[in-house]
Amino acid sequence: MAAESSNKSIQWKKIRESIFSMVSVGVVNEPVNQAYDIISTGALVINLTAAILNTYDSLSASYGSLFMMIEKITVAFFAIDFILRLLTAAELYPNDKTQVAVRRYILSFAGIVDILSFLPYYLPVFFPSGAAVFRMFRVVRILRLFRINAYYDSLNVITEVLSSKSQQLMSSVFIIVVLMVASSLCMYSVEHTAQPEVFQNAFSGIWWAASTLLTVGYGDIYPVTTLGKFFGIVIAFLGVGMVAIPTGIISAGFVEQYTRLTELGDFAAEQDIHFIEIVLKKRDKWAGKFIRELGLPANTIIALIERGDDILIPKGDVKLQAGDVLVLGSEALKSGRPLHLTEVNIGPEHSWRGQAIKELDMSRKMLIVMIKRNGRGIIPDGELVIEEGDVVIISDFRKR
Repeated sequence: MAAESSNKSIQWKKIRESIFSMVSVGVVNEPVNQAYDIISTGALVINLTAAILNTYDSLSASYGSLFMMIEKITVAFFAIDFILRLLTAAELYPNDKTQVAVRRYILSFAGIVDILSFLPYYLPVFFPSGAAVFRMFRVVRILRLFRINAYYDSLNVITEVLSSKSQQLMSSVFIIVVLMVASSLCMYSVEHTAQPEVFQNAFSGIWWAASTLLTVGYGDIYPVTTLGKFFGIVIAFLGVGMVAIPTGIISAGFVEQYTRLTELGDFAAEQDIHFIEIVLKKRDKWAGKFIRELGLPANTIIALIERGDDILIPKGDVKLQAGDVLVLGSEALKSGRPLHLTEVNIGPEHSWRGQAIKELDMSRKMLIVMIKRNGRGIIPDGELVIEEGDVVIISDFRKR
C-alpha cells in the first residue's frame, strides 16, 4: 500500500509539473505550452474587445448576445486558469507546504489580479439583491492588461526599471507633493482677498496647483490678481521641470537596462570577468529549478537568460527550462595558475577513437576541456564518444 501511495504521489507530482509548465507564461518547450499561451492571450484580447464594442448602442443592439457569449466563455476560461494555478501553487513556491503555497499565491499581486479577472462576472449571481452595485467591479477586468507583462517576458524590463529606480522616483514624487502644497499656500496668500469663494483656505488651491504643475490647466480655477498671475507663471515653469524629472529617471532606467547586455564585454574587460554561454538540456540538474535554488558560488553570476526570442532578467524566482541559453560570468583565470592546454589529434589508430570519455584511462591531473569536431567546439560529458578526426583539448594541472 505504501509503495502504491508513493507511486500515485510521484505521478501526481509529474502531472502537476506538466500543468505548471503549461500555465507558466513563456515556457514554450512543448507545443501544448505554447498553444496555452496563445489561447490565454487571445482570450484576454477577445474579452476586452467584446467589452469595448458592447458599449456602442448600435453594435450592442445587433450583436449584444454574441458579446455576452464571448464574455461568458472567456471569463470561464479565466476561472479555469485560476483553478489550475491553485493546483500548481506548490510548484510556484517549492519550499512551502501546499496550503502555504496556495495562500501565498492567492494573496500575491498576480493571484489577486487572476481572481479579479473572473470573480466580478459571477458576483451578481451570488449577490442578486446588489447586482447593480457589484457591476462596478467589472471595471477590474482592465487589470488583465497587467497580465500581458507575463505573456511577454521582455516587458519585465518595465518592472525591473521601476524597481531599480524606485528611490529616485519616490524622491521626485515627494518634491512634487511639497511643491504642490507650497504653491497652494502661496496662491491662497495672494488670491484669497480677490477670490474668497475660490481660494477659501490654504488647501483650496491644491486642485489648481495639481492641474498647473502637471501642465493640464483646466481653467476652472485661475488667479486674477497681477501678483497671482506672476506666481502662476513661475509655478507653471516649475511644473514642467518637476514632471520631467520622473520621466527622465524612467527613460534613463530603460537606457541602462537595454544597454547593460551590450556592455557586458566592456565590463568583463574592466572587472576581469569572463562570460560563457551554455544551453540547458532536459537531463541537466538545473533544468526545472528556480535560480535561487542553484546555489551559485559567490564569484559566479547568471548574466542573462535567453528563452526563444525573449531575454529574461535572471531573478531568483525565474524557473529554468530545458532549451534555455544561459550566459554565466565568473572571475577570469589568474595568469599565475599552473594551467596548460594540449591538443590531441585523434587518428584512425588512436586508442581513444570510438571510446566514451568516461571510459578513458586518464591521469587525475588531466581534464578534457573541449572537443573540436567539424569546425565547432563541443562541451564534453561522460557519454560523448570520441571520433576519428576529433581534436581533444586537454588541460594539464601538473606543475612543471
